[in-house]
Amino acid sequence: MDTATDAIIRAELADLGLAWVDRISWNAPAAALYQEAVARGEGLVAEGGGLVVTTGQHTGRSPNDKFVVRDATTEKTIWWDNNKAMSREHFEALRKDFMAHARLKNLYVQDLAGGADRAYQLPTRVVTEFAWHALFIQHLLIVPEDRTGFSPRLTILDLPSFKADPARHGTRSETVIALDLANGLVLIGGTQYAGEMKKSVFTVLNYLLPEKGVMPMHCSANMGPKGDSAVFFGLSGTGKTTLSADPSRTLIGDDEHGWSEHGLFNFEGGCYAKVIKLSREAEPQIHATTEMWGTVLENVKIDPETRRLDLHDGSLTENTRSAYPLAAIPNASRTGTAPIPRTIVMLTADAFGVLPPIAKLTPAQAMYHFLSGYTAKVAGTERGVTEPQATFSTCFGAPFIPRDPAVYGNLLRELIAKHQVSCWLVNTGWTGGAHGEGHRMPIKVTRALLNAALEGRLEHVQMRTDRNFGFAVPVSVDGIDPAILEPRETWADKRAYDEMARKLVGMFVKNFARFEAMVDPDVRAASPATQVAAE
Repeated sequence: MDTATDAIIRAELADLGLAWVDRISWNAPAAALYQEAVARGEGLVAEGGGLVVTTGQHTGRSPNDKFVVRDATTEKTIWWDNNKAMSREHFEALRKDFMAHARLKNLYVQDLAGGADRAYQLPTRVVTEFAWHALFIQHLLIVPEDRTGFSPRLTILDLPSFKADPARHGTRSETVIALDLANGLVLIGGTQYAGEMKKSVFTVLNYLLPEKGVMPMHCSANMGPKGDSAVFFGLSGTGKTTLSADPSRTLIGDDEHGWSEHGLFNFEGGCYAKVIKLSREAEPQIHATTEMWGTVLENVKIDPETRRLDLHDGSLTENTRSAYPLAAIPNASRTGTAPIPRTIVMLTADAFGVLPPIAKLTPAQAMYHFLSGYTAKVAGTERGVTEPQATFSTCFGAPFIPRDPAVYGNLLRELIAKHQVSCWLVNTGWTGGAHGEGHRMPIKVTRALLNAALEGRLEHVQMRTDRNFGFAVPVSVDGIDPAILEPRETWADKRAYDEMARKLVGMFVKNFARFEAMVDPDVRAASPATQVAAE
């Protein structure tokens, strides 16, 4: 870079507190970052051109090490029952030590943005010590067409080699993700897992957008040829990425979106897909990205001699990931935007094998299940999770929800009512029994049912009322075995199904008790307890 540019860069970093830096890479293109990562021994080049990296002990997010600074700005706006607080004093000590740790290091700076709708875009500067982290975040966020006069509203400093001191910094361990929402600063240390960066951007947008009347969502989104867009809520492992990557529909994005008066807009410029046991036949578009130049492959096993990948090897983690720009998907949107959605799909991986593969929700039921956020934690998504576990994650993304869940629930309900959006609950989990006895719902069945819902073919079919949850379930769908639409019929032991269903209903009721005071009577009436009591 020229002398004048270098001076400006150093002055801006000095304002941040990074006065002493050995070398700066500023907005380097993907090819340069790729070359740097290989030259520095950060990763291996795979057959096909992907960059294979490992993330050490952290192969997933560390939710117990994430903190929000508690101050006058956040005291009354943060949902503290769900977010861990860090004092201003602890954060300032942490910030000071972060800056000292960064001295004389090579730093990679990327000026990017979160949000494809420019009216609600969040200019974000990401400073990393790994070249592959800079490449990753360049893939995942949006690269501005023109960076002239770029002024970040959010800065992320990502130093995996930094180790927090619980006594000095108020942390739980040496790992820390600390968000100072008042000053737009995120500090990430003690973890090489790159997903912490993108999720920090999502958390900040989740905090900022509701005040503007915009609904932030942990969801994927796509659009049909007639402009019929759809959103897919769900946690990692429930199929958001897989199901939204439909060759017959335009992909808007695979993880995080906003819903404004203009329609849908992607927060990101790329995708971060799970690739464990990825099938070339079932998921051709995502599989193809594992064989592309520039794709970042996290914790995927590679033969050091032949450089061939083994996507079925989960010895490092079941949470193997592929990070790539949206342009890698042939039918991806080039704008990252879409019209107001016609369909909402709530994905759940039901580990108990109780829920049907698809069910129609009323607006009140949609809010009930959105606030419940029932699914299963999939092996490897978080540290310590080695097999699916039933969980309730509010708004299908509790780790990223800074405000009270009622804020998001009410926003969504208003939008559903205003635009008369069709809502569906889809089980991508187990059928024929609970986890350990049954088997995962065939993806071909899920895709066929989804296509029927998205095309409006389920609006006029015969429905039955589910005896446990009260929602409407199709009795028959062309091309689908009717038995799979009735979960009880897929179980060899019908009494065992009934017992498991009662257990799951009880879990829903117990979980929703914390929301009852904040919702309207019709939402409380959507509880499965009401349905069971009516029998």
